[in-house]
Amino acid sequence: MIGTLNALIDLVEADAAEEIDVVGFAREHGTTEYHLRRMFSALAGMPLSEYVRRRRMTLAGAELVAGAANILDVAVRHGYGSVEAFGRAFRAVHGIGPADARRDGGPLRTQPTLRFRLSVEGSTPMDVTITHQPELVLAGHSAEVPLIHAGVNPHIQEHIAAIPPSEHARLKALGDAEPRGILAVTAGIEPDAPEGSMLTYLHGVALQASTPVPDDLDVIPLEEGTWAVFASSGPFPETLQNLWAATATEWFPSNPWRLRPGPSIVRYLEFTGTSASCELWLPVEQG
Repeated sequence: MIGTLNALIDLVEADAAEEIDVVGFAREHGTTEYHLRRMFSALAGMPLSEYVRRRRMTLAGAELVAGAANILDVAVRHGYGSVEAFGRAFRAVHGIGPADARRDGGPLRTQPTLRFRLSVEGSTPMDVTITHQPELVLAGHSAEVPLIHAGVNPHIQEHIAAIPPSEHARLKALGDAEPRGILAVTAGIEPDAPEGSMLTYLHGVALQASTPVPDDLDVIPLEEGTWAVFASSGPFPETLQNLWAATATEWFPSNPWRLRPGPSIVRYLEFTGTSASCELWLPVEQG
């Protein structure tokens, strides 16, 4: 995967104006667009689309400072069909317009070319189990919340706090499939979505596909498939967020599995408010 990501970087550098065929590239390298985008975003700290935009604007800025006479020519060379669209993208990256950059020479924000390397320290211990699950249903109470990478998500906290204790008890009694217990489920988000993107958070339980679901509960159906289950414990939420990062930096690059589309599930085995013992369930397939 590390070699594939670096080949993708080389493709971005090869032609700043061409739209990248990510689906075709992933197929040629024996992976999927979904997994490729998820791994890029996790390792680079930004979506692929944002990296491409930053690199294009870095090169465009250099051309303008060097004295490019025609802004439209620069825009077209970097994949934009109009000065207006180019100007919006340029300002979003640099904070100034193309004409200002050409006149004043900056200031410009440079996005260096990325290069991925595999970490071999094994700094985050992970207990991993691969399990095959039948068709299931996740049922509970859902809410649309923004994606937040670091720290506690207050929108999720608010959603959980609004669920009465009696409802937690009802959900626990309703669950009849693995993973057992109350689950924290995130779904409905693009593989390389930036922070702030909206996602579906469901506080609920896993049910067998044949189990009737009460009408007042929200539902996320799960196809039959394989899951990688990562177990960890420590301070909350840092340990869980570090575990998320370690799956991308350490486990997936060195194991013959890749992510497949589907929700991620957190099962809390023990939770004190400041520390947690939990399992992270990620849908996977053999690479």
